[in-house]
Amino acid sequence: MSSETRRNFVKAAAAFTIVSPQAVRGSQANSAMTLGLIGCGNRGMYVSGIFAKNENARVAGFNDIYEDRFQAAAQKYSGAKRYNTYDEMLADKGIDAVLIATPAFLHPEHFERAVKAKKHIFCEKPAGVDAPGVLRFLKAARSADSTKRISMDYQQRYGTEYRKGYALVKSGELGRISQVRAAWMGGGPPIKKGHDPKEERIRNWFFYRELSGDMLIEQDCHNIDVVNWFMGTHPVRVSGVGSRMQRTQIGDIYDNVSLSYQYEDGTIFSFTANQFGNPGWTDVSETFVCEKGVVNVSRKGVKIYRPGKPVEETETKYDITQDGVNQFVAGVRAGQVENAGLWGGESTLSAVMGLMACTSGQPMTWEKVNQV
Repeated sequence: MSSETRRNFVKAAAAFTIVSPQAVRGSQANSAMTLGLIGCGNRGMYVSGIFAKNENARVAGFNDIYEDRFQAAAQKYSGAKRYNTYDEMLADKGIDAVLIATPAFLHPEHFERAVKAKKHIFCEKPAGVDAPGVLRFLKAARSADSTKRISMDYQQRYGTEYRKGYALVKSGELGRISQVRAAWMGGGPPIKKGHDPKEERIRNWFFYRELSGDMLIEQDCHNIDVVNWFMGTHPVRVSGVGSRMQRTQIGDIYDNVSLSYQYEDGTIFSFTANQFGNPGWTDVSETFVCEKGVVNVSRKGVKIYRPGKPVEETETKYDITQDGVNQFVAGVRAGQVENAGLWGGESTLSAVMGLMACTSGQPMTWEKVNQV
């Protein structure tokens, strides 16, 4: 697919489409949205818990591959139905929407099946762990029913302060973006223990590149998505390096990376990340240096810097995952649909491009990553 064609998809996905609630949900347009959870691990249980707190949503079913996860879901969601396979869940017309919260390498397959089942979909990021998987995900997104809402858990896109920063940059008040810096410096996920050794790779899937796409794709895709969003397109080339400096006791993924992306208009995006777990200090944010000021956005809020003026700061005091979930539920009920699979896939592919540059030791281009 050409860069111009892909940009057109992203532009189309940026705007919501309004269809009648009846077309979206049929006879259930005025009842609570029923949600099926695919993957009852830590993230799936956490995000489904946010859905459960929404008065217009109900967790109606769950699926996993491990009995202890089934039991945890059954205890948390009494009355919800156990589905021994996710295909059984997808075939149930009583399930309006699904939350895909399985290990990252399974996202293309599970997303593709959910699209074919014509469900509303809230999918955890990333879209896949490698170029073939992400391209499969994008193909499914392009085939999706236009009356169904597809959202991805790139929370920043839905966060109030993030949207404030985005609106300011896009307004042109600060001039064009001249340079971008972003970072994800901090700790990684805990290592799970106490399971059968035969289950090691799945229980600790994050730490295995084949299953997670490395920290760059599974975690740092958030930063890359924010930059693509503000830039309105994807990078065209990248160079980078990664290494294992502290976390060498498990898996094969990096624990620190440094990348230099470039966009078609020449804008440079510098990115650094680590999972060293530095006590007392983290930096997870994106900074847009514009001609007439600077905008720094993070999950903690937005800071706006203008020459000669006090810093304008608005703090975020909650987990913005709530914004994504609540907007999804409201959108499904009101017939306000989106296809985040398109831009979510593009951002994931941008992260894949960065990982390929790190592992190959050679610069990678957008054209090359689309030909893999």
